[in-house]
Amino acid sequence: MTVQIVVIYQSLLGIYGDRGNAAVLRQRLQWRGIDVIVTVVEPGDRLPADAQVYLLGGGEDQAQVSAVSALRKDGNLFRALDRGAALFAVCAGYQICGTSFTIGDHDEVVQGLGLLDVETRRGPARAVGEILTQWTRPDGSVSLITGFENHGGFTRLGPQARPLATVERGIGNGDGTEGAQAGRVIGTYPHGPVLARNPDLADHVLRLGLGCELPPLTHPEIDELRRQRIEAVRR
Repeated sequence: MTVQIVVIYQSLLGIYGDRGNAAVLRQRLQWRGIDVIVTVVEPGDRLPADAQVYLLGGGEDQAQVSAVSALRKDGNLFRALDRGAALFAVCAGYQICGTSFTIGDHDEVVQGLGLLDVETRRGPARAVGEILTQWTRPDGSVSLITGFENHGGFTRLGPQARPLATVERGIGNGDGTEGAQAGRVIGTYPHGPVLARNPDLADHVLRLGLGCELPPLTHPEIDELRRQRIEAVRR
C-alpha cells in the first residue's frame, strides 16, 4: 500500500510553512514502514481524487478567495472526502472550509466550501502568539496541543461541528474553544507546523485518512521537546 498526501495550493496557502505538516505525516508513515508520496497541487492542476490525506495551509485574504473558487471548480476534494479521505486545514485553510468568512477592510462576506459548519468574522483584536489547548482524543484521553497562532478572524461553530480543543493559553476561536471537526475534516488555527509539535494529532490525522489503527512510535527526543514547549507556554 502506498499512501498519498496532497498539499493543496502551496502558492496560495503556504505563507506560514504549513507544508511542513506533510513532511511530518510522511516521516511518521515511513518510520512505520509504509510507503508514501507527497503531491503538491497548484491552481489549474487537478487534485487527485483518490488520495488519503489532504492538507490546507495559511494565506492572505485574496488567496483564500482564489482557493475557494479553484477548489469548487475542480471538485475533486469533495469527491475524495465523500470517498473517505481526511482533510487537515490550518488557519486560512480552516476558515475557507467553513460556510463563510470575511475579507478586507470592509469585512466582505465570502462563501466558503461548506465542509465545516463554522463561520468566521473579524475579531476585536488580532490573535498573535503561542497557543496551548487541551484536545480530547477519540478514546477520551486528553492531549495538549501547542502551536503559534496569527489570525484576525474569530470563528463561531454551528451545531454540525464540534470544537477540536479547549484553550488553556491563547485565543483560538475566540470563545474558549479552538478549531473544529466534523467527520474526517479538521480545522485548526495553530502553525508550527502544528503536526511537528503534536505527534499524537499527526497520527490522528493519519488514522482518519487510512481508516485503521497504526502501531505506536517511541521517540523520547520528540517527547522531551514537547515537554519543554509546553513548560515554556505555561510560565
